[in-house]
Amino acid sequence: MLEELTSFYLYHLILITGELLIFITVFHMIYQRRSPVNMISWLLLMLLMPYVAVFLYFIFGSRKRKPKYKKENYSLQALADNNTEKSLLNGLLVGQGHDLPRQQFDLFTDATQANSALLESISQAEHTICMSTYVFKFDAVTHEVINRLAERAKAGVEVRLLIDSLGSLGAYFMQHRFKALREAGAQVAFFMPVLKMPFRNYINLRNHRKIFLFDHCRVLSGGMNLSREYFGPEADPKRWQDVLFRVEGESVRDYSKIFASDWRYATHEKLTLPEREAIKTLCMHSHAGSQCDTRVQVAPSGPDLKGDVLYESLLNAIYSAVQRIWIVTPYFVPDEALTRALMIAHNRGVDVKLITPKNSNHTIADLARSSFMRELEEHGIAIHLYKGTMLHAKAVLFDQGAMLGSVNLDNRSLFLNYEVATFVASERVLGEIETWMQGLLAMSVSEPRSKSRVRRVMENFMRILAPQL
Repeated sequence: MLEELTSFYLYHLILITGELLIFITVFHMIYQRRSPVNMISWLLLMLLMPYVAVFLYFIFGSRKRKPKYKKENYSLQALADNNTEKSLLNGLLVGQGHDLPRQQFDLFTDATQANSALLESISQAEHTICMSTYVFKFDAVTHEVINRLAERAKAGVEVRLLIDSLGSLGAYFMQHRFKALREAGAQVAFFMPVLKMPFRNYINLRNHRKIFLFDHCRVLSGGMNLSREYFGPEADPKRWQDVLFRVEGESVRDYSKIFASDWRYATHEKLTLPEREAIKTLCMHSHAGSQCDTRVQVAPSGPDLKGDVLYESLLNAIYSAVQRIWIVTPYFVPDEALTRALMIAHNRGVDVKLITPKNSNHTIADLARSSFMRELEEHGIAIHLYKGTMLHAKAVLFDQGAMLGSVNLDNRSLFLNYEVATFVASERVLGEIETWMQGLLAMSVSEPRSKSRVRRVMENFMRILAPQL
């Protein structure tokens, strides 16, 4: 009798606790003003896995966060709060960003050229090297990078390497392989170490930025991480397709501020950055005689930014486009607003193209994208499936501007990760981007989506879960 009574009370205690946790979770979603689609997605998970889903929500459910430090080095809210900045971003993309200074901009779509640019920049650095990456793998390519960083550190250059701990889990658990680099005087830090308390650590919010800074007057950025999948001294038929670009000019200070903010969060060290005029002088000296013909606007996004100015700027540019919107992205899992914007643009007569891998490196992402791609196809938008090696590049080409950087067109990049996008406007650069995209189109096929009912049900079910991917 006592055992039955104990079991009865224990059962109801567990039941009441579970219901209370679900209530708290729903209240938290309402308090954060989550979108209906996002709430439905989590509620469905709670229906299927009530206790597990609640646990996952408090680990992975947070989207915005209060910064642990005020990050004075970088006014992260400037883009989100300043209407002038918003108009500059949109103006740049529609050809009206005339107030932005012209800077040197070089695009690398070839991995061997990108590799040479990276190694040369490391070897030529005289004062500081600050590098941030999502993926870092120990291989022949990064072995050479580490050796060159160690050489510069021994020569008195301040070397800092920031790596996302979840994106580079292997490197995180094998930090002894950084011993020689650290002994040379370089600093190696990991962003949000995975072994810390996950509730306190916001493990779902990853640093996906790729920023390689040299002397605060030159930066390499784009979609390339540090591994042989992206870089290499020789051509490799298995290497991924990606983009790297180099900027020399006043905009480099914006990248420096972003890195300094991330570095302080990871290490508690506050970096002192040169003033904009000093950077301008350094850059003028470093690229004297170079072709400075590109207007550049840097746009970070992430959990520590108020609002979603990058996402809003992207939507603005889509609605403002008159001639073309050509998209290259490895993962395409958009929200409803972005999907509708593309369809409306197509209905207005804009040439909308989506170039994405025929098969990416994430099967779940491929399944989740199918419903969105089918919807675009049904509205007459051309879907081009790249049949070469993994296409990891992220780029959007508009009428008179382009967006490059680390941002995928999926919910994770647009709303969760720490990202950085770069908007550029230049006849030369846009011509290079178009030529590169034409090459991808030549290696792509257009295949109608499978129309079996079972497949459609699976795709539509994954659409419900899309906000969590």
